[in-house]
Amino acid sequence: MSAENLNILLIITDQQRYDSLGCYGAGWVQTPNLDKMSREGVIFDNCYVNNPVCTPSRASMLTGKHLPGHGVYKLHDILPPEEVLITRRLQERGYRTALFGKLHVSGRIYEAEQRHPGDGFDIYEWCLEASISMDSPFNGYTRWLKEKDPKFYKRLEQERRNLLHIPRELHMTHWSAERTIDFIKGSDPARPFFCKMSVFDPHNPYEDYPLEMRKLVDEKRIPDPLISGEELKNRPYGIKQEEEHSYLGVFSKFSSEELRKMRLDYYASIALIDLEVGRVLACLEEKGIADKTMVIFTSDHGDMLGDHSLLVKGAFFYDPCVKVPLIIRWPEGLKGGKRISGLVQLHDLAATILKAAGFQDDELEKIMPDSCNLAPLISGQRETIHPFVICCYRNSGINDQGVAWDPPIHATMIRDERYKLNIYHGDQVRGRKQEGQLFDMENDRDEVSNLWAKPDYNEVRFRMTESLLDWIHSRELALGSRGGTATPDPSQQLVNALK
Repeated sequence: MSAENLNILLIITDQQRYDSLGCYGAGWVQTPNLDKMSREGVIFDNCYVNNPVCTPSRASMLTGKHLPGHGVYKLHDILPPEEVLITRRLQERGYRTALFGKLHVSGRIYEAEQRHPGDGFDIYEWCLEASISMDSPFNGYTRWLKEKDPKFYKRLEQERRNLLHIPRELHMTHWSAERTIDFIKGSDPARPFFCKMSVFDPHNPYEDYPLEMRKLVDEKRIPDPLISGEELKNRPYGIKQEEEHSYLGVFSKFSSEELRKMRLDYYASIALIDLEVGRVLACLEEKGIADKTMVIFTSDHGDMLGDHSLLVKGAFFYDPCVKVPLIIRWPEGLKGGKRISGLVQLHDLAATILKAAGFQDDELEKIMPDSCNLAPLISGQRETIHPFVICCYRNSGINDQGVAWDPPIHATMIRDERYKLNIYHGDQVRGRKQEGQLFDMENDRDEVSNLWAKPDYNEVRFRMTESLLDWIHSRELALGSRGGTATPDPSQQLVNALK
């Protein structure tokens, strides 16, 4: 699955759970453009992120590595300078590359002030969020907005996140699509391109969407949050902390009406995303390059929206948080109309993109051995590419004080075809014991019946724990000796044998 002069368009949203599009069962929100793209392309039902927080997740997607491979574990971590994004690798093969929107492979303070040396973008119009770092020299949205509507720019500068319901023609999502369209229109047919259209929605705060988007959501059909009283008992420490100290607020202080409103706003933002994606896809058709352009739609993690008495994302591994939509369309190279149930991960996109762009298997094995090309799954050559998927939380997020958890929360998810095991690692210094969750994803898709302490499931728990330990050990070995090695030559070797 590779082609000469293949264009690649990566459309990534922020904090979009897997079940938020019509093609994933969300019949209460109108997403005709993405639904059509899923019918023409390939839709993945089990795409898991490498970490449930923006920065580590995006670093994995764009380097093709799990967290130990790239070294970004927390929200404000900085991607090491020696790491290289797939855009740099494509750039070196002649691709013209562009970013319109959020990158976030390093903490926001770092990215507002400087670019990563290995980002590989020819055009770099960065914007983390509409009202954040508006004075950054890299902020493409605020430059555009200041020129398009100076009065509104001043208003946004003053009101920041308190400015609600931004008009569509001034919205960051519209800007990202508009700049992507401009880039496509100006592309050279003789030179392939990689374009990353990266929007902030449907991330909180949820009320920045144009008000007319509400008409595209059937509020009465939006399901209420999934909350099971039995499931809330004896939950691991990390989950309890998130319930009581989420960065969005204490869960118990949100009324059912407020949670329903949160959900309405969330899906209204998704309706806007779909409309803007539709404009971009139409531009590819008008340019006559839709057939030779691989379009990928996905997100960096999900949002609980009140499910399991939890908000946004954090130290938990329920599917609404760690499973995201993934749709790939490439008319010239992929047979469409297919649904893939096999387990895949966000970092697999790196190898999939580079392989399609002409990189060889031995090259990919050397630079990103963890990333698996999805083509064999799509073609039917293989039914699975991962026996299990891994998601790591290493005190990655923040609490209601806006800082990292103290004491820290460390947890790891391993999910195979049937079971999901979530281990909350113990802390011997602080006297905290290991805790966990075990779910049968075949018979308990809502993840409400924790089998962790059930004797009948000890074998499953031990088997999956053993697989996780082997995985952690292999990642440690892959890192190698950090300072290098100075091995004595034969003349320098010491004689140690006594007999």
